[in-house]
Amino acid sequence: MMKKSAILLLLLFAALAAGAQPFYRKPVAPVRNVIVMIPDGTSTSVLAAARWYKFYNDPSQRTLNLDSCLCGLVGSFSSDSPIPCSAPAMSAYMTGMPQQAGNVSVYPAANPVQDIVEVESGRACQPLATLLEAAKHDRGKATGLVVTADFCHATPAACAAHHYSRHAYPALAAQMAGNDLDVMFGGGRKQVSDAMRAYLRGSGATLIEQDAAAFRAYEGKGPVWSLFAQGNMSYDLDRNDAEQPSLAEMTAKALEVLDRHKNGFFLMVEGSRVDMAAHAKDPVGVITEMLAFDKAVGVALDFARRDGRTAVVIMPDHGTSGLSFGDGAYKDYASKGLDSAYMNISKVRRTASGLEKILLKARPEQIRPLFREYTGIELTDDELALLRSSRNYTEADYMKVANSVNMVSSIARIVTSRTHFGFLSGSHTAEDVFLAAYHPEGNLPVGRNTNTEIHAYMADLLGLERPLAELTGELFAPHTEVFRGAKCSISAAEGQMPCLTVRKGRRTLRVPANGSVAYLDGKPLKLRSAVVYIDRNDTFYLPRELGEKF
Repeated sequence: MMKKSAILLLLLFAALAAGAQPFYRKPVAPVRNVIVMIPDGTSTSVLAAARWYKFYNDPSQRTLNLDSCLCGLVGSFSSDSPIPCSAPAMSAYMTGMPQQAGNVSVYPAANPVQDIVEVESGRACQPLATLLEAAKHDRGKATGLVVTADFCHATPAACAAHHYSRHAYPALAAQMAGNDLDVMFGGGRKQVSDAMRAYLRGSGATLIEQDAAAFRAYEGKGPVWSLFAQGNMSYDLDRNDAEQPSLAEMTAKALEVLDRHKNGFFLMVEGSRVDMAAHAKDPVGVITEMLAFDKAVGVALDFARRDGRTAVVIMPDHGTSGLSFGDGAYKDYASKGLDSAYMNISKVRRTASGLEKILLKARPEQIRPLFREYTGIELTDDELALLRSSRNYTEADYMKVANSVNMVSSIARIVTSRTHFGFLSGSHTAEDVFLAAYHPEGNLPVGRNTNTEIHAYMADLLGLERPLAELTGELFAPHTEVFRGAKCSISAAEGQMPCLTVRKGRRTLRVPANGSVAYLDGKPLKLRSAVVYIDRNDTFYLPRELGEKF
């Protein structure tokens, strides 16, 4: 139980935060296009590690692409915790409301003992409209998501879907399809149901499945989904370019497609797997994923500077693991040069995950030479025994890789011991994250802003003329309000999404959950946005205007 004095301190903090003026609060000129870029789980210390790695391997490259736009810090937190996971962290950016662990753009449940922002009881699980949805519905913009994880992973889902649990992939995936994204590039082919395929086909969207050549040849004018892996895409260091494009290439293609739309666009690009490498305490994975993300930043900034009507906002959702260089065994550090710091890690040619895939297929006597080939490290007998003892065990939860005995963690531990990189933990960290931004007229958020203040800045960039709460009321009204007085029932056939049936006189309306098509007396009726079903309160949240059509 938190002491009373601590509660009062937190309430004071919340009050001060609510009353404080954000540092960017000058007139912000709206722009035609907004690009939001998220290197998931990137602690600020990763910037220096990536920058030095890049310089060591190519002395002509002294800076990151995002360096020219660094302008401040962001305080990222959940509604009831100073350490967020990706779902509430991204949801705060998108909705302006900090949320609880696992929440995907829904109102959090009140937690009076721990809440660090004001949370209204009775609103738990209410879907909250996002900036992407506002860009589409209030500004008529095209919308797109580009990621290297499953397309319905926490960060992209928080832009275009709603649920109290980030793990509700079937619901999140269906909503993202129903919300008619113009571009969706990433992984997660296994999350596409037959119903989703049928919907995408019927809506005029092109679905490209694990076909990089078709993706590269695409020149169509309609919506396009291209998914390059059954689950997460490969780490950039392990990536086969013939099978999977880089994040930079996907970003360039997304910009090409979205720029055709007359009202501009909203695009979110996520370097999804920096976080996953950090959870595994894999330094080369963290660094090379960050550099792959920074190449995508270069693509976005080049576009924005040429276009003259585009803003770019770059910030992590949270830090992970606290990567640092210079462990306790790195003696006389002040007199050592770059060779001692970056020579060994530059010899590593696979991430821990990529090398695991190779070693799991190898005979026991091949492990030592293969490890040397891909890392430059000569294994000790103890290290070889460690790998052989863990070679058949893989941790299913990527957030727990560093804290269990598995092949990936064993590889990462060996590599880290030879490179003098260290990690605070294998978990998320409570830290301010970096902020970088580009605006054609120089209207930037500077200093330290909270996640909700950055949300307000992005809303200003979009030129939104009303609060998101109004759009929430239009898109996500409870079915008990929309169909007041009608007979409503909810059913769910095995293996099917729940369905709301509404009867009024001789008319019958069927509304399947998580899609955007209803059936009025058997005839399809396209809805303005995807319907959200929350089983915790047995409520369908759907466009309020549907009540007028029934």
